[in-house]
Amino acid sequence: MHALFEYLPLVVFFIVYQVMDIYWATGSLIILAAAQIIYYLIKKEPIPKRTLIFFVLIAVFGGLTIFLHDDTFLKWKVTIINLFFAIALIISDKVFKKNIMKDFLDEALILPENIWAKLNLAWALFFAFCAFLNLYVAFNFDQDTWVNFKVFGLTGLMFVFSIGSVLSLYKYLQDDEDESDDKSNQSVEDKNNK
Repeated sequence: MHALFEYLPLVVFFIVYQVMDIYWATGSLIILAAAQIIYYLIKKEPIPKRTLIFFVLIAVFGGLTIFLHDDTFLKWKVTIINLFFAIALIISDKVFKKNIMKDFLDEALILPENIWAKLNLAWALFFAFCAFLNLYVAFNFDQDTWVNFKVFGLTGLMFVFSIGSVLSLYKYLQDDEDESDDKSNQSVEDKNNK
């Protein structure tokens, strides 16, 4: 449900773009991003940092796109968001010694520290790759191609990279399950010995 809520503005952006144009689609994106913020305020829940960052960037760059009637600002927004995440992952790890990927997934996964570091770096590089790929597509292809890339290409890349990350961690997940099985078997044996 949360993923649907997060991707709803992107879906509406695409639909409105197909029916109207980039400026109407941008306006709908701004309105839905604002609606997400209002939703959290009404529910009296903390606004996720990611949602807040998206809203600010969408409001600024989307607003400039509409006001100046120039889609360049909207195209740059995608790159800036991806670069922001790439830089945040690296600076947080190298400067503040805080691995964001570990903080995000620590409850779900138990991994060695060097694997957490590799996962963090892999995601930072992935976001940087997406940032530069967006610039390439945005300024070397027509607007329709860029919109399709933004909606389907980047989303697809994120999905594939997420699956690849999970598959690369599979052997560690299996070890974790084996350890928990060993511990439960050990507990049963201890009880039987008593």
